[in-house]
Amino acid sequence: MRQILAAFSHILPSHLLRGGILAASLALPVAAPLAAQDSMANPHPPLVVVELFTSQGCSSCPPADEMMTELAGRDDVLPLSLHVDYWDYIGWRDNFAKPEFTLRQKAYAHAVGKRTIYTPQLIVQGADHLVGAKPMRLVDLIMRHRSKPAAPVSLSVSVKNDQLHIVATPTGALPPLMRLQVVRFDPHERVVITRGENAGRDVEYSNIVTEWRPLADWNGAAPLAVSLDLEGPDRAAVILQAAGPQGPGPILAAVRAETDH
Repeated sequence: MRQILAAFSHILPSHLLRGGILAASLALPVAAPLAAQDSMANPHPPLVVVELFTSQGCSSCPPADEMMTELAGRDDVLPLSLHVDYWDYIGWRDNFAKPEFTLRQKAYAHAVGKRTIYTPQLIVQGADHLVGAKPMRLVDLIMRHRSKPAAPVSLSVSVKNDQLHIVATPTGALPPLMRLQVVRFDPHERVVITRGENAGRDVEYSNIVTEWRPLADWNGAAPLAVSLDLEGPDRAAVILQAAGPQGPGPILAAVRAETDH
């Protein structure tokens, strides 16, 4: 872990972090093309996880934040906004940012041999990296993962009396090491930003991650059952992801947890 942190000890200046950003007026044309093609390609497609690494202090991030709001209305995509803390020095502290989200972004970069990180950056299904708000490219990646066969694992989730019950059952050959994780997120917040690069902007954020907690490492040799208490009003999802010595790998399965809150 110290080696990973050392490799990212210097964050690039802001003018280098914002390459390839599209205008905020671009909309994300996801729903109609995906619905028509996916019904033919895969009758039971997996839930596609889209992670956005963003910051209230990054002037290039609002277009990507808007894309996440578009995705939040879909049942077949799980968009998750992880706010990083390395923009806080510019003059506006992101109250959603957590250092562990910065570490997750660095781990993704380390897994593919990269030494720099950017905002906004999107990771689709733990596998494809996209820098900047590029809606058409994002649509293409989502469609590609929607058309893939589901991983050979059954991931079931239920909530009873504020307790989350998870069962993962192998149905075929799986990676040698996987990590079961629970994610808590706030569906929507509006922030008036008064300082920093986004001073004067009123920005809406969707599916803001408040906690990303590893629950268990699993080799897939036998079913895995985990239970935990769900405290607070935040929504929850469960993610099973391949894990390796270089960092997080592809996401194999994801399920939303329906709570009574």
